[in-house]
Amino acid sequence: MYAKMICNPPLGKATVVDHAQDVQFTVAIESSAEKSWNVALWTNCNDPSKWESVRLDPIERPASTLVLGNAGTTSKHQWFTTTLKGNPGRTSPVSFTITFRAGEGEAWKWVNDQFSTSDGQLLYQSLRLQAHALSDYIADLAPYLQIDEEKSETPETLLWSVTSPVNAASGRASGFSINKLGQPTDFLRWFSLVRLWSPWLAPRQGQTKFNPDKEAVLASFLRQDGSHLVVLAVSGVDDVLTTLHHDGEGGIVMNSRNDSESEGVARLVVAVAQTFEVANAAVMYYARKLVMKYALASGEASKEEEAKGDDEIKPEWLENWYDGLTYCTWNGIGQNLTEEKIFTALDSLKKNEINITNLIIDDNWQSLDTEGGDQFKNAWMEFEANKGGFPRGLQKTVADIRSKNENIKHIAVWHAILGYWGGISPHGKIAKEYKTVTVQKKGGVSGGKMLAVAEEDVPRFYRDFYSFLSSTGVDSVKTDAQFFLDELDDATDRRALIRTYQDAWSINILRYFSAKAISCMSQTPQILFHSQMPFNKPQIMVRNSDDFFPEVPASHPWHIFCNAHNSLFTQHLNVLPDWDMFQTSHPWASFHAAARCVSGGPIYITDVPGKHDVDLIHQMTAQTPRGNTVILRTHTVGKSIEAYSSYDEPALLKIGTYVGMAHTGTGILGVFNVSQRSISELLRLDQFPGTEEGSYVIRSHTTSQVSSQVINGDDPCALLNLPVQGWEILSAFPVHSFKLQRKQPADGPSSISVANLGLIGKMTGAAAIVNTDIHIDRTSGRLKVWTSLKALGTYGLYISELPKRSLENDFMALLFSKPIPLDCVKINAVCPNVLEIDVVKAWKETDSEAGWSNEVAIEIVIR
Repeated sequence: MYAKMICNPPLGKATVVDHAQDVQFTVAIESSAEKSWNVALWTNCNDPSKWESVRLDPIERPASTLVLGNAGTTSKHQWFTTTLKGNPGRTSPVSFTITFRAGEGEAWKWVNDQFSTSDGQLLYQSLRLQAHALSDYIADLAPYLQIDEEKSETPETLLWSVTSPVNAASGRASGFSINKLGQPTDFLRWFSLVRLWSPWLAPRQGQTKFNPDKEAVLASFLRQDGSHLVVLAVSGVDDVLTTLHHDGEGGIVMNSRNDSESEGVARLVVAVAQTFEVANAAVMYYARKLVMKYALASGEASKEEEAKGDDEIKPEWLENWYDGLTYCTWNGIGQNLTEEKIFTALDSLKKNEINITNLIIDDNWQSLDTEGGDQFKNAWMEFEANKGGFPRGLQKTVADIRSKNENIKHIAVWHAILGYWGGISPHGKIAKEYKTVTVQKKGGVSGGKMLAVAEEDVPRFYRDFYSFLSSTGVDSVKTDAQFFLDELDDATDRRALIRTYQDAWSINILRYFSAKAISCMSQTPQILFHSQMPFNKPQIMVRNSDDFFPEVPASHPWHIFCNAHNSLFTQHLNVLPDWDMFQTSHPWASFHAAARCVSGGPIYITDVPGKHDVDLIHQMTAQTPRGNTVILRTHTVGKSIEAYSSYDEPALLKIGTYVGMAHTGTGILGVFNVSQRSISELLRLDQFPGTEEGSYVIRSHTTSQVSSQVINGDDPCALLNLPVQGWEILSAFPVHSFKLQRKQPADGPSSISVANLGLIGKMTGAAAIVNTDIHIDRTSGRLKVWTSLKALGTYGLYISELPKRSLENDFMALLFSKPIPLDCVKINAVCPNVLEIDVVKAWKETDSEAGWSNEVAIEIVIR
């Protein structure tokens, strides 16, 4: 007999609860046959050394709980619950597990043994932090450390700055120092973001002993009292790079490199708070102040302020750049790039009515001294495009693209931060026009010597190059291989070029492209802190992880997991995290598409011409009244809500994001199975961002199911089963309740609750809502639901007891104050409480036209 047991709070994890909170346990047993199951909870709540059990009571499925992922199966679900009362009165965790049996006469079985799981833990969190010295959280602090208590910008947070000396560089050799911080105390789990290799960050997690396999920029520790200790290594100040490592015994070590000829300073920021997000924000806010203070003191901040006043810089509306669908040539067309291949790809998109807004002409358009072979040996000759692929020149190609594709608003080209992978060719026009220097890169795949534009000519080089691109009609760039700045091996080159190239690039993307730029392979510490952290310039897009690799199956779940955790750091930078392009006809296409939609960042596709999943594209995008295609980008950066859950754990990856104003918006949870087995979990309302107050209904994107009862309380809101490669997007919509003040008799109930669902059929349809107003009209006593949408589609409104109301008699729908024909309105086929309006059809039938705002105003009146 098949059986599966799902518990909330979950087994195998640590759950933080309020010190005065009763803990409600819910267990669902899914089995192939209905049995008289018995379930018992075992805990050491009263005595750490003594385990006691209590039987769970069988219950009906909670009315507010959606059951998702079991379509087409005959599985039976039985539900059980009990409440663990009070506070155990100790700071150590309470462990728990479950036993079960198939009937009164059967033997009890331990769930840990049957399902290869481990005990769950409850961490009872006190109202305030109990300890206030750094030594209470990190033992054996090194005596040579300078530790200063700082004022935090986040509430109820302890904050310290920690510094230690770093040896000076000598000649071409950088100075290095390894300094011990100390041993984190009383923690259960840790999370860190490590340097996967020079250009990229990646997450690592562990338990009991801090031992990341690579150097980290951030480390966090979940403590036994439910608090979080976060340590951030700050770089990009005074030519010093600092990372975190371990001493083999679980202690934290600072590894620092100093490129200056003067003694340097390694800087850490340490915070303790009741949540990871608060502690993480505290260290990032303080790091930003450090970086900005240094920039002002050194005069670097004034360079960009000066650039902002440049007469050549024109203010520009960037909605199309951020929210338009983008096509990139890289995987779709291949590396042997020609203008004809670009035209073919664009024709294929047009034929399939895929109206992209932005085009990225990726690598291999430039004029190189050699073609093909090892890209790290190919060097850049001149600004103009290569004659083989673009015989008429870049300007003619760009002009043709724009004339034949009016929907394309922005065209970007690719280049490396030092020009190309192999640098500057000594035989080309660039080397003749600008002073160059031979630089030595560290050993490795990109190691060796190469030619680069020298420090004194870098500003002029970038100004001339971007002026040329602008003259061809190119209005944006993707600047790659930025980690090459950190690959420079000699201290003299590093201090001369690292900041010089960053500053020249930043100033000129602002001057020529209004900051329409994508920064790629740039997650090196100096760039993260120096260029991406300050908020004194416009936000740019930054690649958030390693590439989309279409031919590597194992890379796809890791790609999503990595991005979700990297965003815990990049959410605090002045960037829009870019989760990279993907292909809509790929076996993992919908997995990637769902992740991009909850990322809060841009969406790029790189389809092979003729291979498109148009339906999938429609789920990600919508058409505006003027015919533009827009993505429905959420308002906050999508990020993992469980930093300490590792990639190898049998747990669903949950990515949280939000749309709308605080307390009145929509919390969204993208859920992904990144493991190699089917996984089921019970999800709670408090896992959805921004749902601390009020009542909600939960809607599933893949099934269109909506919770049958308003969610409010401790009950799980969804039992979700995802197969390998499975995913789901759940949205928590706030519910507004009213009593109709009727002036005349009506058949339907007078009490009513509604929730604005935005555009249904879209993965993040709530993001289509620009504004909404729901109120009882004082004159008529009727309920009016007014919504402004940024695009056309199928509008959805949840209405309690909708089946008891008459579409013909109880509702009136208006589009820009014009009555919407009844044939454009219907009840949703899956959920009888959802009213649908086909806004595309209504737009045509009412002869509506786009106004100055390019929005769609819908009003529904209910009596």
